[in-house]
Amino acid sequence: MSNIEDHRPWGYYQVLSDEENHKVKRIVVYPGKRLSLQRHQRRAEHWYVIDGEGVVTLDGREIHLKAGEAVDISKGAVHRMENRSGTEVAFIEVQTGDYFGEDDIERLEDDFGRS
Repeated sequence: MSNIEDHRPWGYYQVLSDEENHKVKRIVVYPGKRLSLQRHQRRAEHWYVIDGEGVVTLDGREIHLKAGEAVDISKGAVHRMENRSGTEVAFIEVQTGDYFGEDDIERLEDDFGRS
């Protein structure tokens, strides 16, 4: 486990807990940026917004979340977080399943050319 910030083109994240049956991250998305449109085969996620507001795309629906609100993302669901505001959005991501590696990310769309 490491509390070091892992920077990406859209923002950064910190791993808060990495255990056999779960992983927890604090994720920050910069204004005007968004995560890749993605899905996972081996994990589900729960996103709880702790600061700012964002728009979650979940299986084609848009869900607006602000601090104190959350969304559940089931295994295989197509999802992303987007920050359309002028300030950072921060959320806690709780992953549950049987595997939590970054290689379980299947990117369907990405603003930064990642596959």
